[in-house]
Amino acid sequence: MKEHGDHIESRLKKLNDLKEAGVEPFAGAFDVTASAAEVIGKHASTPREELEQDATRYSLAGRLVAMRAFGKAAFAQLDDGTGKLQVYFKKDILGDSYQIVKKLDVGDIIGVRGKLFRTKTDELTLEVEELKLLTKSVRPLPEKWHGLKDVETRYRQRYLDLIVNPAVKDTFRKRSAIISAIREFLEMRGYIEVETPMMQGIPGGAAAKPFQTHHNALGIDLFLRIAPELYLKRLLIGGYGRIYELNRNFRNEGISTKHNPEFSMLEFYTAYKDYNFLIELTEELISSVAQKVLGTMQIKFGNYDIDLTPPWPRLPMLDAMMDKGVPEEVFKDEKKARAYAKRENIELLPDAPHSKILDEIFGEKVEPWLVQPTFITDYPVELSPLAKRKPESPELVERFELYIACQEMANAFSELTDPMDQRERFLAQVEGDEEAHRMDEDFVVALEHGMPPAAGEGIGIDRLVMLLTDSPSIRDVIFFPHLRPKKAQASEAEDEEQQEE
Repeated sequence: MKEHGDHIESRLKKLNDLKEAGVEPFAGAFDVTASAAEVIGKHASTPREELEQDATRYSLAGRLVAMRAFGKAAFAQLDDGTGKLQVYFKKDILGDSYQIVKKLDVGDIIGVRGKLFRTKTDELTLEVEELKLLTKSVRPLPEKWHGLKDVETRYRQRYLDLIVNPAVKDTFRKRSAIISAIREFLEMRGYIEVETPMMQGIPGGAAAKPFQTHHNALGIDLFLRIAPELYLKRLLIGGYGRIYELNRNFRNEGISTKHNPEFSMLEFYTAYKDYNFLIELTEELISSVAQKVLGTMQIKFGNYDIDLTPPWPRLPMLDAMMDKGVPEEVFKDEKKARAYAKRENIELLPDAPHSKILDEIFGEKVEPWLVQPTFITDYPVELSPLAKRKPESPELVERFELYIACQEMANAFSELTDPMDQRERFLAQVEGDEEAHRMDEDFVVALEHGMPPAAGEGIGIDRLVMLLTDSPSIRDVIFFPHLRPKKAQASEAEDEEQQEE
């Protein structure tokens, strides 16, 4: 408590004074009968004379965010999370309770009851007849007039960010509304929500580095899941036709404005459909969520004006790369792809397989141009070990990725149901990719029992919320993002720059 020493000492003295006067500074429940938003919404235009005749009493509770004292009277702003309402304290009305007013500070949480009136400046105000101190704030809030601007403090002390920056609270309200709208959209179409293990013996479903732990009772190592895919497919095999899971994934990789080690993902699967079905469903899902939550399909993200109105363009991956000057031979030959990347100063790991090289080239040459919603389709089989091959082009798979505002938003494909092909691709992936993990033999056994034709998709919830709230960093849409310890701050900016994609 050193950085606010004098202020804290003053508040602690007030706290002790209150205790000595018999006032409990950390009280219990308070009977709230209305919110600031309700009161303002009902009486925003109620004239002064009508309020004077209205005997209705309102009880509210919230945090003091501003206060002006005038000896025997005081005005304050009460923020209850729904809005701010001015309250008026007068010694003649409160009597002995006015001693509490003298000990109040910005940041304290109080309960008030009284009737409404309008001040000389016509501001709607609650004249307090009953006052109860609910929580004495010992540490001062950030300076009211400037808000909380320091980005790192905002992320490390999100509660302060929410108190003093109303726009931040609005972002997270929209996040909740977006998630609710997604669930409603899927459930109205017959999808049921399921839960699959967070700790897995084999982390599958994606090429990523996992977090590892140990289960003492079982005596085995377990991994926080990098994706729920292989377990969700087991449920398709078990007979569920339309399922989804909206939950957390964990990847032990870099941190940047687009990546957090712990992130939210929607995955959903539809039996007897293919990726063409998912293209139309994805257009409808995202555009309808935007319309419901924002009231429009025309959104702004940074400097981009984006139109989410379906339908959206579809472009094969090879065509997209060739349109940006990448020669076709790069798509078919690893050595030529590596040589091209070197000529274009695209950084690669020394042992990167062909699939990773293509991925890096695509990221450098094509992604920056994908501002409006665009489906990139028909990926090489090496990039998609769990996707079904295109019958007419077996070197490609029935897969798409959705890009909006130069960011990947969704990944989907027609699912591979051939257990022999799946086994061969798992083995090839393990041999050719350092981030791949040992083959999930149990999943292959499950496939051997027969999985119906199906299409599956993953949508990054955090990135979708970023898009729909015009938030430049993933940390702006996660309540408590992961950060380095304060002593490591100096290296954080460098690392983030290196990790950024």
